[in-house]
Amino acid sequence: MSISFGTDGWRAVISETFTFHNLRLLSQAIADMILDEPNGDEPHVVVGFDTRFLSDRYAAEVARVMAGNGIKALLCRSDVPTPTLSFAVKHTGAAAGVMITASHNAPRYNGVKLKGAFGGAALPDASRRVEVHLRDNEQRARGPNLIDLEAALKNGLIERFNPIPDYYEHLRELLNLEAISQSNLRVIHDPMYGSGRNVLKSLLGGMGCEVHEIRGEMNPGFGGIHPEPVGRYLAALTAALQAGQGNIGVATDGDADRIGAMDEKGRFVDPHQIFALVLRYLVEERGQSGDVVRTVSTTRMIDRLCQRYGLTLHETPVGFNHIADLMLQGDVLIGGEESGGIGVKGHIPEGDGIFMALLLLEIIATSNRTLSELVDDLQVDVGPTFYQRSDLRLRRPVNKKEMVKRIQDNAPTEIAGLGVAEVSVVDGVKFIMEDDSWLLIRPSGTEPVLRVYAEARSEGSKHGLLAYGEQVAQSA
Repeated sequence: MSISFGTDGWRAVISETFTFHNLRLLSQAIADMILDEPNGDEPHVVVGFDTRFLSDRYAAEVARVMAGNGIKALLCRSDVPTPTLSFAVKHTGAAAGVMITASHNAPRYNGVKLKGAFGGAALPDASRRVEVHLRDNEQRARGPNLIDLEAALKNGLIERFNPIPDYYEHLRELLNLEAISQSNLRVIHDPMYGSGRNVLKSLLGGMGCEVHEIRGEMNPGFGGIHPEPVGRYLAALTAALQAGQGNIGVATDGDADRIGAMDEKGRFVDPHQIFALVLRYLVEERGQSGDVVRTVSTTRMIDRLCQRYGLTLHETPVGFNHIADLMLQGDVLIGGEESGGIGVKGHIPEGDGIFMALLLLEIIATSNRTLSELVDDLQVDVGPTFYQRSDLRLRRPVNKKEMVKRIQDNAPTEIAGLGVAEVSVVDGVKFIMEDDSWLLIRPSGTEPVLRVYAEARSEGSKHGLLAYGEQVAQSA
Protein backbone atom coordinates (compact mmCIF):
# COMPACT_ATOMS: atom_id res chain seq x y z
CA MET A 1 0.00 0.00 0.00
CA SER A 2 1.55 3.29 -1.12
CA ILE A 3 -0.68 5.50 1.06
CA SER A 4 0.74 6.71 4.36
CA PHE A 5 -1.96 8.55 6.28
CA GLY A 6 -0.45 10.86 8.86
CA THR A 7 -1.72 13.18 11.58
CA ASP A 8 -3.12 15.81 9.23
CA GLY A 9 -3.71 13.59 6.22
CA TRP A 10 -1.84 12.40 3.15
CA ARG A 11 0.30 14.13 0.54
CA ALA A 12 1.86 12.69 -2.59
CA VAL A 13 2.95 13.54 -6.13
CA ILE A 14 0.05 13.88 -8.57
CA SER A 15 -0.27 10.93 -11.00
CA GLU A 16 2.51 8.98 -9.28
CA THR A 17 0.97 8.12 -5.92
CA PHE A 18 -1.80 10.69 -5.66
CA THR A 19 -4.18 9.02 -8.11
CA PHE A 20 -7.96 8.69 -8.34
CA HIS A 21 -7.64 5.00 -7.44
CA ASN A 22 -5.66 5.62 -4.26
CA LEU A 23 -7.88 8.56 -3.30
CA ARG A 24 -10.98 6.36 -3.54
CA LEU A 25 -9.34 3.74 -1.31
CA LEU A 26 -8.50 6.38 1.28
CA SER A 27 -12.01 7.88 1.04
CA GLN A 28 -13.51 4.45 1.73
CA ALA A 29 -11.33 4.10 4.84
CA ILE A 30 -12.49 7.54 6.02
CA ALA A 31 -16.13 6.52 5.41
CA ASP A 32 -15.56 3.32 7.40
CA MET A 33 -14.09 5.34 10.27
CA ILE A 34 -17.12 7.66 10.27
CA LEU A 35 -19.58 4.75 10.22
CA ASP A 36 -17.77 3.19 13.20
CA GLU A 37 -19.01 6.06 15.36
CA PRO A 38 -22.44 5.63 16.99
CA ASN A 39 -24.58 8.52 15.76
CA GLY A 40 -28.30 8.98 16.26
CA ASP A 41 -28.58 11.15 13.15
CA GLU A 42 -27.51 10.40 9.62
CA PRO A 43 -23.87 11.55 9.44
CA HIS A 44 -22.69 14.04 6.87
CA VAL A 45 -19.25 15.30 5.82
CA VAL A 46 -18.02 18.55 4.28
CA VAL A 47 -15.75 18.19 1.25
CA GLY A 48 -13.65 21.08 -0.05
CA PHE A 49 -10.73 21.70 -2.38
CA ASP A 50 -8.04 24.22 -3.26
CA THR A 51 -6.79 25.52 -6.63
CA ARG A 52 -4.35 22.72 -7.45
CA PHE A 53 -4.46 20.59 -10.58
CA LEU A 54 -7.57 18.35 -10.54
CA SER A 55 -8.49 19.29 -6.95
CA ASP A 56 -12.15 19.84 -7.90
CA ARG A 57 -12.30 16.46 -9.59
CA TYR A 58 -10.64 14.75 -6.64
CA ALA A 59 -13.14 16.36 -4.25
CA ALA A 60 -16.04 15.07 -6.36
CA GLU A 61 -14.60 11.54 -6.10
CA VAL A 62 -14.42 11.82 -2.31
CA ALA A 63 -18.07 12.91 -2.29
CA ARG A 64 -19.03 9.98 -4.53
CA VAL A 65 -17.44 7.50 -2.11
CA MET A 66 -19.15 9.10 0.88
CA ALA A 67 -22.51 8.99 -0.90
CA GLY A 68 -21.85 5.38 -1.89
CA ASN A 69 -21.62 4.57 1.81
CA GLY A 70 -24.83 6.40 2.67
CA ILE A 71 -23.02 9.44 4.08
CA LYS A 72 -24.30 12.77 2.81
CA ALA A 73 -21.57 14.98 1.37
CA LEU A 74 -21.73 18.78 1.38
CA LEU A 75 -19.48 19.49 -1.61
CA CYS A 76 -18.12 23.03 -1.93
CA ARG A 77 -19.13 24.80 -5.13
CA SER A 78 -15.64 26.24 -5.71
CA ASP A 79 -12.19 26.32 -4.13
CA VAL A 80 -12.17 27.46 -0.49
CA PRO A 81 -9.56 28.06 2.23
CA THR A 82 -8.94 25.13 4.54
CA PRO A 83 -10.01 27.14 7.64
CA THR A 84 -13.29 27.99 5.90
CA LEU A 85 -13.96 24.30 5.38
CA SER A 86 -12.97 23.56 8.99
CA PHE A 87 -15.41 26.16 10.27
CA ALA A 88 -18.14 24.68 8.06
CA VAL A 89 -17.54 21.24 9.60
CA LYS A 90 -18.18 22.61 13.08
CA HIS A 91 -20.95 25.00 12.02
CA THR A 92 -22.99 22.37 10.16
CA GLY A 93 -22.47 19.64 12.77
CA ALA A 94 -20.63 17.39 10.32
CA ALA A 95 -19.03 14.15 11.41
CA ALA A 96 -15.83 15.09 9.57
CA GLY A 97 -14.36 17.22 6.83
CA VAL A 98 -12.17 16.28 3.88
CA MET A 99 -10.05 18.97 2.23
CA ILE A 100 -8.21 18.30 -1.01
CA THR A 101 -5.00 20.31 -0.70
CA ALA A 102 -1.25 20.01 -0.40
CA SER A 103 -1.17 23.34 1.45
CA HIS A 104 2.16 25.15 0.89
CA ASN A 105 3.88 22.29 -0.94
CA ALA A 106 5.20 22.38 -4.50
CA PRO A 107 2.69 22.31 -7.40
CA ARG A 108 3.40 18.67 -8.28
CA TYR A 109 1.85 17.56 -4.98
CA ASN A 110 -1.74 17.18 -3.89
CA GLY A 111 -3.15 15.81 -0.69
CA VAL A 112 -5.97 15.18 1.76
CA LYS A 113 -6.49 16.90 5.10
CA LEU A 114 -8.93 15.18 7.45
CA LYS A 115 -10.89 17.39 9.85
CA GLY A 116 -12.63 16.40 13.07
CA ALA A 117 -16.15 17.42 14.05
CA PHE A 118 -14.70 20.16 16.32
CA GLY A 119 -13.31 22.08 13.31
CA GLY A 120 -9.63 21.19 13.48
CA ALA A 121 -7.22 18.51 12.29
CA ALA A 122 -8.50 15.02 13.09
CA LEU A 123 -7.20 13.63 16.36
CA PRO A 124 -4.45 10.95 16.19
CA ASP A 125 -6.92 8.22 17.19
CA ALA A 126 -9.16 9.02 14.22
CA SER A 127 -6.16 9.02 11.88
CA ARG A 128 -5.02 5.65 13.23
CA ARG A 129 -8.48 4.18 12.70
CA VAL A 130 -8.44 5.37 9.10
CA GLU A 131 -5.11 3.59 8.60
CA VAL A 132 -6.49 0.41 10.16
CA HIS A 133 -9.43 0.40 7.75
CA LEU A 134 -7.10 1.18 4.86
CA ARG A 135 -4.91 -1.88 5.58
CA ASP A 136 -7.89 -4.09 6.36
CA ASN A 137 -9.63 -3.20 3.10
CA GLU A 138 -6.41 -3.90 1.22
CA GLN A 139 -6.04 -7.35 2.78
CA ARG A 140 -9.65 -8.19 2.00
CA ALA A 141 -9.33 -6.81 -1.54
CA ARG A 142 -12.35 -4.63 -0.74
CA GLY A 143 -12.78 -1.74 -3.12
CA PRO A 144 -14.60 1.53 -2.51
CA ASN A 145 -18.38 1.92 -2.64
CA LEU A 146 -19.20 4.43 -5.37
CA ILE A 147 -22.28 6.16 -6.70
CA ASP A 148 -22.75 8.19 -9.87
CA LEU A 149 -22.23 11.91 -9.20
CA GLU A 150 -25.36 13.09 -11.00
CA ALA A 151 -27.50 10.42 -9.37
CA ALA A 152 -26.16 11.37 -5.93
CA LEU A 153 -26.87 15.06 -6.58
CA LYS A 154 -30.38 14.20 -7.71
CA ASN A 155 -31.25 12.07 -4.66
CA GLY A 156 -29.63 14.50 -2.19
CA LEU A 157 -26.72 12.35 -1.07
CA ILE A 158 -24.41 15.02 -2.48
CA GLU A 159 -25.30 18.68 -2.07
CA ARG A 160 -23.36 21.58 -3.54
CA PHE A 161 -23.00 24.44 -1.07
CA ASN A 162 -21.08 27.65 -0.39
CA PRO A 163 -19.49 27.85 3.09
CA ILE A 164 -18.20 31.42 2.66
CA PRO A 165 -21.27 33.42 3.89
CA ASP A 166 -21.42 31.65 7.27
CA TYR A 167 -17.65 32.01 7.61
CA TYR A 168 -17.94 35.75 6.97
CA GLU A 169 -20.65 36.08 9.64
CA HIS A 170 -18.41 34.34 12.14
CA LEU A 171 -15.49 36.65 11.34
CA ARG A 172 -17.72 39.70 11.81
CA GLU A 173 -18.45 38.51 15.35
CA LEU A 174 -14.76 38.14 16.20
CA LEU A 175 -13.22 41.17 14.51
CA ASN A 176 -13.60 44.94 14.42
CA LEU A 177 -14.05 45.14 10.67
CA GLU A 178 -15.56 48.62 10.96
CA ALA A 179 -12.26 49.98 12.26
CA ILE A 180 -10.48 48.48 9.26
CA SER A 181 -12.99 49.91 6.79
CA GLN A 182 -12.77 53.39 8.35
CA SER A 183 -8.97 53.48 8.37
CA ASN A 184 -6.71 54.72 5.61
CA LEU A 185 -5.38 51.25 4.96
CA ARG A 186 -4.90 50.29 1.34
CA VAL A 187 -4.48 46.54 1.47
CA ILE A 188 -2.67 44.33 -1.00
CA HIS A 189 -3.55 40.65 -0.62
CA ASP A 190 -1.34 38.05 -2.26
CA PRO A 191 -3.13 34.66 -2.11
CA MET A 192 -0.24 33.17 -4.11
CA TYR A 193 -2.73 31.67 -6.60
CA GLY A 194 -4.22 29.68 -3.70
CA SER A 195 -7.74 29.24 -2.41
CA GLY A 196 -7.59 32.41 -0.30
CA ARG A 197 -8.25 34.34 -3.51
CA ASN A 198 -11.23 36.73 -3.51
CA VAL A 199 -11.97 36.04 0.18
CA LEU A 200 -10.37 39.12 1.76
CA LYS A 201 -11.20 41.25 -1.27
CA SER A 202 -14.89 40.35 -1.18
CA LEU A 203 -15.29 40.82 2.58
CA LEU A 204 -13.40 44.10 2.97
CA GLY A 205 -14.28 45.46 -0.46
CA GLY A 206 -17.95 45.11 0.39
CA MET A 207 -17.35 47.39 3.40
CA GLY A 208 -15.67 50.11 1.35
CA CYS A 209 -12.08 49.17 2.18
CA GLU A 210 -9.55 49.47 -0.63
CA VAL A 211 -8.19 45.98 -1.37
CA HIS A 212 -5.94 45.16 -4.31
CA GLU A 213 -5.44 41.46 -4.99
CA ILE A 214 -2.44 40.12 -6.89
CA ARG A 215 -1.88 36.55 -8.11
CA GLY A 216 -5.54 35.77 -7.59
CA GLU A 217 -6.28 34.13 -10.93
CA MET A 218 -6.52 30.35 -11.33
CA ASN A 219 -2.99 28.99 -11.79
CA PRO A 220 -2.55 25.38 -10.60
CA GLY A 221 1.21 25.68 -11.16
CA PHE A 222 1.44 28.60 -8.69
CA GLY A 223 3.73 30.47 -11.08
CA GLY A 224 6.41 27.82 -10.58
CA ILE A 225 6.96 28.51 -6.86
CA HIS A 226 5.93 26.96 -3.58
CA PRO A 227 2.77 28.77 -2.43
CA GLU A 228 4.35 29.52 0.96
CA PRO A 229 4.15 33.07 2.42
CA VAL A 230 7.85 33.52 3.18
CA GLY A 231 10.07 36.35 2.00
CA ARG A 232 11.79 34.56 -0.90
CA TYR A 233 8.45 33.79 -2.60
CA LEU A 234 6.87 37.23 -2.18
CA ALA A 235 8.72 39.31 -4.79
CA ALA A 236 5.39 40.11 -6.47
CA LEU A 237 4.02 41.53 -3.20
CA THR A 238 7.17 43.62 -2.72
CA ALA A 239 6.83 45.00 -6.25
CA ALA A 240 3.16 45.87 -5.71
CA LEU A 241 3.98 47.81 -2.54
CA GLN A 242 6.86 49.61 -4.21
CA ALA A 243 4.54 50.51 -7.10
CA GLY A 244 2.24 52.26 -4.62
CA GLN A 245 -0.68 49.84 -4.99
CA GLY A 246 -1.13 49.73 -1.20
CA ASN A 247 0.42 50.56 2.18
CA ILE A 248 0.15 47.11 3.78
CA GLY A 249 0.66 43.67 2.27
CA VAL A 250 -0.66 40.34 3.53
CA ALA A 251 -0.02 36.92 2.01
CA THR A 252 -1.63 33.53 2.50
CA ASP A 253 -0.40 30.11 1.41
CA GLY A 254 -1.95 27.61 -1.01
CA ASP A 255 -4.91 26.77 1.23
CA ALA A 256 -4.85 30.00 3.27
CA ASP A 257 -4.15 28.53 6.70
CA ARG A 258 -0.79 30.36 6.99
CA ILE A 259 0.00 34.07 7.14
CA GLY A 260 2.88 36.34 6.16
CA ALA A 261 2.95 40.13 5.80
CA MET A 262 4.92 43.09 4.45
CA ASP A 263 5.02 46.57 5.87
CA GLU A 264 4.62 49.76 3.85
CA LYS A 265 8.39 49.82 3.23
CA GLY A 266 8.36 46.40 1.61
CA ARG A 267 9.98 44.65 4.60
CA PHE A 268 8.84 41.09 5.29
CA VAL A 269 7.05 40.69 8.63
CA ASP A 270 7.40 37.07 9.65
CA PRO A 271 4.97 34.92 11.70
CA HIS A 272 7.10 35.35 14.83
CA GLN A 273 6.47 39.08 14.79
CA ILE A 274 2.80 38.66 13.85
CA PHE A 275 2.31 36.17 16.71
CA ALA A 276 3.91 38.56 19.22
CA LEU A 277 1.97 41.59 17.95
CA VAL A 278 -1.31 39.71 18.22
CA LEU A 279 -0.60 38.38 21.72
CA ARG A 280 0.29 41.86 22.95
CA TYR A 281 -2.87 43.31 21.37
CA LEU A 282 -5.21 40.64 22.75
CA VAL A 283 -3.95 41.19 26.28
CA GLU A 284 -3.31 44.94 26.37
CA GLU A 285 -6.11 46.21 24.12
CA ARG A 286 -8.81 43.55 24.32
CA GLY A 287 -8.15 42.58 27.93
CA GLN A 288 -8.17 38.86 27.18
CA SER A 289 -6.29 36.14 29.00
CA GLY A 290 -5.56 32.43 28.84
CA ASP A 291 -2.70 30.04 28.25
CA VAL A 292 -0.31 30.53 25.33
CA VAL A 293 1.11 27.74 23.16
CA ARG A 294 4.07 27.92 20.81
CA THR A 295 6.10 25.28 19.02
CA VAL A 296 9.74 24.69 19.91
CA SER A 297 10.84 26.56 16.75
CA THR A 298 8.94 29.78 17.55
CA THR A 299 10.27 33.06 18.91
CA ARG A 300 11.00 33.58 22.60
CA MET A 301 9.46 37.04 22.35
CA ILE A 302 6.34 35.06 23.28
CA ASP A 303 8.04 33.84 26.47
CA ARG A 304 8.90 37.40 27.49
CA LEU A 305 5.36 38.62 26.91
CA CYS A 306 3.90 35.70 28.86
CA GLN A 307 6.22 36.44 31.77
CA ARG A 308 5.12 40.08 31.70
CA TYR A 309 1.40 39.22 31.68
CA GLY A 310 1.60 36.24 34.04
CA LEU A 311 0.31 33.82 31.41
CA THR A 312 1.10 30.11 31.37
CA LEU A 313 3.24 29.14 28.37
CA HIS A 314 3.31 25.69 26.76
CA GLU A 315 6.05 24.59 24.34
CA THR A 316 5.20 21.78 21.89
CA PRO A 317 6.91 19.83 19.11
CA VAL A 318 6.64 21.27 15.60
CA GLY A 319 3.18 20.85 14.04
CA PHE A 320 -0.08 22.68 14.64
CA ASN A 321 -1.78 19.45 15.70
CA HIS A 322 0.13 19.66 19.01
CA ILE A 323 -1.16 23.20 19.53
CA ALA A 324 -4.71 22.16 18.64
CA ASP A 325 -4.63 19.37 21.23
CA LEU A 326 -3.99 21.93 23.98
CA MET A 327 -6.57 24.34 22.55
CA LEU A 328 -9.19 21.59 22.81
CA GLN A 329 -8.18 20.62 26.35
CA GLY A 330 -7.97 23.98 28.10
CA ASP A 331 -8.33 27.75 28.07
CA VAL A 332 -5.81 28.74 25.41
CA LEU A 333 -5.76 32.37 24.31
CA ILE A 334 -3.46 31.90 21.31
CA GLY A 335 -1.24 29.25 19.80
CA GLY A 336 1.18 29.53 16.91
CA GLU A 337 4.14 28.16 15.01
CA GLU A 338 7.01 29.65 13.02
CA SER A 339 5.57 28.52 9.69
CA GLY A 340 2.64 30.93 9.98
CA GLY A 341 -0.15 28.83 11.46
CA ILE A 342 -1.73 30.84 14.30
CA GLY A 343 -5.03 30.18 16.11
CA VAL A 344 -6.96 32.31 18.61
CA LYS A 345 -9.57 31.56 21.30
CA GLY A 346 -13.15 31.75 20.07
CA HIS A 347 -12.25 30.63 16.57
CA ILE A 348 -11.47 27.15 15.20
CA PRO A 349 -8.55 25.22 16.76
CA GLU A 350 -6.25 25.56 13.77
CA GLY A 351 -4.31 28.15 11.79
CA ASP A 352 -6.31 30.60 9.71
CA GLY A 353 -4.40 32.94 7.42
CA ILE A 354 -7.50 34.95 6.48
CA PHE A 355 -8.53 35.55 10.09
CA MET A 356 -4.98 36.46 11.13
CA ALA A 357 -4.62 38.88 8.21
CA LEU A 358 -7.81 40.64 9.30
CA LEU A 359 -6.71 40.71 12.95
CA LEU A 360 -3.37 42.22 11.93
CA LEU A 361 -5.23 44.88 9.93
CA GLU A 362 -7.40 45.57 12.99
CA ILE A 363 -4.29 46.06 15.12
CA ILE A 364 -2.88 48.56 12.64
CA ALA A 365 -6.20 50.39 12.17
CA THR A 366 -6.91 50.80 15.90
CA SER A 367 -3.35 51.83 16.77
CA ASN A 368 -3.15 54.65 14.20
CA ARG A 369 0.39 53.47 13.48
CA THR A 370 1.98 51.83 10.48
CA LEU A 371 3.01 48.19 10.52
CA SER A 372 6.69 49.18 10.38
CA GLU A 373 6.22 51.36 13.46
CA LEU A 374 4.50 48.52 15.33
CA VAL A 375 7.25 46.03 14.45
CA ASP A 376 10.00 48.49 15.40
CA ASP A 377 8.27 49.13 18.72
CA LEU A 378 7.96 45.38 19.30
CA GLN A 379 11.68 44.94 18.73
CA VAL A 380 12.43 47.61 21.33
CA ASP A 381 9.84 46.18 23.72
CA VAL A 382 10.72 42.46 23.70
CA GLY A 383 13.62 42.25 21.26
CA PRO A 384 15.87 42.69 19.52
CA THR A 385 15.49 39.41 17.64
CA PHE A 386 17.11 38.15 14.45
CA TYR A 387 15.74 34.87 13.11
CA GLN A 388 16.70 32.49 10.32
CA ARG A 389 16.04 28.90 9.36
CA SER A 390 18.24 26.72 7.14
CA ASP A 391 17.34 23.32 5.71
CA LEU A 392 20.58 21.38 5.19
CA ARG A 393 20.73 18.28 3.00
CA LEU A 394 22.52 15.27 4.47
CA ARG A 395 24.36 12.72 2.36
CA ARG A 396 22.11 9.92 3.52
CA PRO A 397 19.10 9.42 5.81
CA VAL A 398 19.77 9.34 9.56
CA ASN A 399 17.94 7.84 12.50
CA LYS A 400 16.31 10.89 14.12
CA LYS A 401 16.31 9.49 17.66
CA GLU A 402 19.94 8.40 17.45
CA MET A 403 21.07 11.71 16.01
CA VAL A 404 19.24 13.71 18.67
CA LYS A 405 20.93 11.63 21.36
CA ARG A 406 24.34 12.11 19.74
CA ILE A 407 23.90 15.89 19.53
CA GLN A 408 22.64 16.01 23.12
CA ASP A 409 25.50 13.85 24.42
CA ASN A 410 28.04 16.13 22.72
CA ALA A 411 26.37 19.40 23.73
CA PRO A 412 28.90 22.22 24.04
CA THR A 413 29.01 24.68 26.91
CA GLU A 414 29.40 27.58 24.49
CA ILE A 415 28.30 28.35 20.92
CA ALA A 416 29.45 31.40 18.96
CA GLY A 417 30.79 32.99 22.13
CA LEU A 418 27.49 32.54 23.98
CA GLY A 419 27.18 30.32 27.04
CA VAL A 420 24.63 27.49 26.81
CA ALA A 421 22.18 27.88 29.70
CA GLU A 422 19.79 25.03 28.89
CA VAL A 423 19.38 22.09 26.51
CA SER A 424 15.88 20.91 25.52
CA VAL A 425 14.88 17.82 23.51
CA VAL A 426 11.16 18.51 23.03
CA ASP A 427 11.66 18.08 19.26
CA GLY A 428 15.26 17.84 18.10
CA VAL A 429 17.91 19.51 20.26
CA LYS A 430 17.43 23.13 21.34
CA PHE A 431 20.25 25.12 22.91
CA ILE A 432 19.04 28.13 24.91
CA MET A 433 21.79 30.67 25.47
CA GLU A 434 22.52 32.84 28.47
CA ASP A 435 21.16 35.92 26.64
CA ASP A 436 17.92 34.09 25.67
CA SER A 437 19.11 33.45 22.11
CA TRP A 438 18.51 29.91 20.91
CA LEU A 439 19.54 27.33 18.33
CA LEU A 440 17.36 24.38 17.34
CA ILE A 441 18.82 21.43 15.43
CA ARG A 442 16.01 19.19 14.24
CA PRO A 443 16.58 16.15 12.00
CA SER A 444 13.74 15.26 9.67
CA GLY A 445 12.12 11.92 10.39
CA THR A 446 11.25 11.28 6.73
CA GLU A 447 14.07 12.66 4.55
CA PRO A 448 17.84 13.32 4.77
CA VAL A 449 17.44 16.91 5.93
CA LEU A 450 18.69 18.69 9.03
CA ARG A 451 16.61 21.75 9.89
CA VAL A 452 18.50 24.44 11.78
CA TYR A 453 16.67 27.36 13.40
CA ALA A 454 18.31 30.28 15.18
CA GLU A 455 17.07 33.38 16.97
CA ALA A 456 19.64 35.78 18.37
CA ARG A 457 20.05 39.29 19.72
CA SER A 458 22.25 40.35 16.79
CA GLU A 459 22.90 39.38 13.17
CA GLY A 460 26.41 38.27 14.05
CA SER A 461 25.24 35.94 16.81
CA LYS A 462 22.54 34.51 14.55
CA HIS A 463 25.10 33.60 11.88
CA GLY A 464 27.39 32.14 14.52
CA LEU A 465 24.60 29.86 15.81
CA LEU A 466 23.70 28.75 12.29
CA ALA A 467 27.35 27.99 11.55
CA TYR A 468 27.42 25.55 14.46
CA GLY A 469 24.33 23.84 13.04
CA GLU A 470 26.11 23.50 9.69
CA GLN A 471 29.07 21.87 11.45
CA VAL A 472 26.70 19.33 12.99
CA ALA A 473 25.25 18.61 9.54
CA GLN A 474 28.73 18.03 8.08
CA SER A 475 29.66 15.68 10.91
CA ALA A 476 26.46 13.72 10.34
